[in-house]
Amino acid sequence: MADQEEDFSSLPLPDRFSHKNWKVRKQGYEDAAKTFEATPDESDPAFRPFLLDSGLWKGAVADSNVAAQQDGINALCAFLKYGGQQACTRSRNVTITPIVEKGLSSTRAATKQSALEALLLYIELDKSDPIIDDLLPSLNNKQPKLIAATLSAFTAIFHAYGIKHVNPKPVLKALPKVFGHADKNVRAEAQNLAVELYRWLREAMKTLFWNELKPVQQQDLDKLFETVKQEPPPKQERLLRSQQAAVEAAPAAGQDDAADVEPEEDQPREIDAFDLAEPVDVLSKVPANFGESMASSKWKDRKDALDALFAAVNTDRIKDGPFDDIMAALAKSMKDANIAVVTVAANCIECLAKGLRHSFAKYRSRIMPAIMERLKEKKQSVADALGAALDAVFASTGLSECLEDILEFLKHKNPQVKSETLRFLIRCLKTTREAPSKPEVKLIAEAATKLLTESVEATRAAGAETLGTLMRIMGERPMGPYLEGVDDSRKTKIKEYCDAAEVKAKDKPKPVVPPPKAAPVGQKKTVSKKPALGTKKPAPRPATPQEEPAPPPPKTASKGIPSKLSAPKALVPPQKPGLQAPKKLAGPGGAAPPSIQSPRRNITPQDEEAAPIPSKLGRGLAGRPLARPGLPSTTNSESAPPPQAPSITPGERLELDDLRSEKEYLLRTNEDLRASSSKYQSQIHELQNQNAQLIEDHTRDVLSIKAKETQLVRARSDAESAESQCQRLSRELDRLKREMKRMEAERSPSSATSDQIYRDKNSTNSNSNGTSATTAERPPSATQQMRSNSSASLADSRETGYQRMARSYAVSPSEEKENDGADGEKMVRNRSPVKNATNTNAAPMAGRREVSGEGESWKRAAEVTSQLKARIELMKVGYMIFGEGCWGAGD
Repeated sequence: MADQEEDFSSLPLPDRFSHKNWKVRKQGYEDAAKTFEATPDESDPAFRPFLLDSGLWKGAVADSNVAAQQDGINALCAFLKYGGQQACTRSRNVTITPIVEKGLSSTRAATKQSALEALLLYIELDKSDPIIDDLLPSLNNKQPKLIAATLSAFTAIFHAYGIKHVNPKPVLKALPKVFGHADKNVRAEAQNLAVELYRWLREAMKTLFWNELKPVQQQDLDKLFETVKQEPPPKQERLLRSQQAAVEAAPAAGQDDAADVEPEEDQPREIDAFDLAEPVDVLSKVPANFGESMASSKWKDRKDALDALFAAVNTDRIKDGPFDDIMAALAKSMKDANIAVVTVAANCIECLAKGLRHSFAKYRSRIMPAIMERLKEKKQSVADALGAALDAVFASTGLSECLEDILEFLKHKNPQVKSETLRFLIRCLKTTREAPSKPEVKLIAEAATKLLTESVEATRAAGAETLGTLMRIMGERPMGPYLEGVDDSRKTKIKEYCDAAEVKAKDKPKPVVPPPKAAPVGQKKTVSKKPALGTKKPAPRPATPQEEPAPPPPKTASKGIPSKLSAPKALVPPQKPGLQAPKKLAGPGGAAPPSIQSPRRNITPQDEEAAPIPSKLGRGLAGRPLARPGLPSTTNSESAPPPQAPSITPGERLELDDLRSEKEYLLRTNEDLRASSSKYQSQIHELQNQNAQLIEDHTRDVLSIKAKETQLVRARSDAESAESQCQRLSRELDRLKREMKRMEAERSPSSATSDQIYRDKNSTNSNSNGTSATTAERPPSATQQMRSNSSASLADSRETGYQRMARSYAVSPSEEKENDGADGEKMVRNRSPVKNATNTNAAPMAGRREVSGEGESWKRAAEVTSQLKARIELMKVGYMIFGEGCWGAGD
């Protein structure tokens, strides 16, 4: 049995790692751990087999025997601890998953602790991102025990290294899923992890997962967070290997440790929602008609557009993009007469500045003066919104960028603007993390000192607070010269503000460089002088017994600074009597050529600089070499070893291979990026061409629309004129209709008279039938004479009717009525000869007077009838002519 064990121990460690006997493997793990602990450095050959074949560790970590597995994980920890970064990078790809599956979930507490220590060593040696990426898939495992173990490992990692070196975003995104797990142990470990993250992140962590939790879970976590709020800020408990090296290399450990601790304490406070949130593209959410609404004359439209913009940009992190048009509209809104529009615009600026952070700096010069100009608003709600916007703009830039505008507005004529600008400057000084430079301190102090004599109390108090805050940052001594002309009461107030101010920046004076170590008296001159031209500083060589010269002679000068020639002489051994001719003269400046220099000691760099002879010796005896020319060359040839090829250790060769592969990867990545850049450039040019075409089409459409609008206005004016013309013609037509009705009304009495006349005629005819005998008894000559008179009267009446019709065509109906009587008289006069003749003929016949009276009545009836007929015909003709004229004008 003993022989068998000796055979196993004589096997190489890699063979024992893969042996089928678990006892042999266990003994191999133990021996490997001891071997790694005994190695002097990381390049020891003991690490080489395990670096070349990293699969050995996969079997050791996942060993089927729990006892051997424990020793295997311990051996891996020793390998990582003493093997350095190479041991970490070459083995983590094959060991993380077995550690999680077999080590963290083991039933042995020692195995769990060793597995967790291995994970922490992997992070300590390199970086945490690969380890976190390999651990996250285990949260989706079907075994609750494995998920709980992984969550516990996350908690330990964050507790040891904090969030500065371990990115918490991937873990925070996975928390909601494990909070909804059915196993209570998993939910309990998730709560522990959330509490640990809250120690570092505080309220900023809630942006990623809080809304996805149930209300009951939120309440439980809030109760746990309350206890954490009372604790002091957390600190990094375990340093990375790089941090350990920096601490060891620090010259003053006490001071540097304190300086290193301060950033670790302040680091959790710097984490906010912006660092954890994903960027959001808000330009796609901005309404398409935003520009048109902002140009509207109604304040309600402008406010609605700004409300829609605020809803889009109110997010933790905003993806950078072309916000120039939006910034121009917001800067213009600062001059709006409606304070509601100004308030919403200030809120939008605040959200954009917080979401864009450093990308907002390019819009500062456009936005900040517009906001500060509106600080004259006295309403508190508007002033608060403007102040919050200015604070966000300052947080995205810095004090140096904003100081010029601040100092300019401190000279504003409005006291309200001065006071609000001073308050903004005070907030900037309290929140900045970089102390202002001396020129900036001078500008701020001079501006604030001038405001101490203002007539407004608020401005004077703000100026004193500004000086007090600046004194808190810079200290009392640097601020003393700026307060010489200030009275004691104001100095006291400034000192009170200084004591009460809470600032984040401190003026740290530059470290005083210690003076160089003093050289020996005899070497002061040679150390300060540079070697002469033509001389070369000899390369350092390893110390050999042949190079050790005789001890230097004692110094001749006890005190004081030696002369220019005494310093070299103190370094040169005493010369033998007599002068020896050198083979070659000294080079320029009196320096000896390198081939004949005296033997050189293996001394410190300060002694090496003292070795060359000064260049001011000149020629002559002092410029010649004093040593034998042959001896130094022989010594140099004997002491200088032949050049040897540098030897490369296996670890260095492996590192060289890794560097070459990384170089090839970087070259390929660079080529891919260049190809992507050229593709994006072509796409940009194409989009620019499309944009230009769209602008041209838009301009053409706008011009076409304007032309159509002009035509429409002209058509409307033509339609209005035609409508007015139609109304005028309609009124004229109504007037003519009324005139026709009047004329018809005038005609109606004549018709009644004519009918009466016709009725009288019929009655006369009926009476004449009764008297036919009488008429028959009349002589024939009288009857014929009466008929001739009647025919003559009828002809006269027709002629008169035609004449009156012609006159009525030429004159108006009113004139015709006025002239009716005169025409009748003329007609009677025209007929007078006939009547006279009739009367003359009828005079002898007295018995026929009655018949003559009846004839006159008939004549008058016939005359009236003819006149009426002529008038009716005339009216018909006139109406036809007038109607044709009206229809022609309408067409």
